[in-house]
Amino acid sequence: MKFLHKTPIQIRFNDIDIMAHVNNSVYQNYFDLARTKYFEEIFEQKIIWKKKALVLAKITIEYLNPILFDEEIVVLSKVYKLGNKSLQMKQEIVNAATNEVKAKNDAVLVAFGTQENEAVSLSDDWKNKIALFEKDLSF
Repeated sequence: MKFLHKTPIQIRFNDIDIMAHVNNSVYQNYFDLARTKYFEEIFEQKIIWKKKALVLAKITIEYLNPILFDEEIVVLSKVYKLGNKSLQMKQEIVNAATNEVKAKNDAVLVAFGTQENEAVSLSDDWKNKIALFEKDLSF
């Protein structure tokens, strides 16, 4: 799978646990940050969460290798499937120097209308912008 979006991550001292590596609970924060950056850059604007949002419906994290405090890491992100009301996204945390994969994430996100208080259709604008960026995605 080819990832076109990359988000550098700053590891903070409080991310480290007693075993001197990033605590597994922090990985989700890294994925969340990168996911937000992905959509802000692809949509060329911040999402107005009070109107329409993308909410997590399912997330799976596979922990492969520990992340150490002095490592430079990035999160690679890709939307690989678009549906009517949802999309699927893969992400990987990798060492920026060695490309060693530290963790993988697979997520399902649903378009949610806050005023309707329910799932809504993904807008054609969002679909088109994602497809244009990803290049290998059709809907």
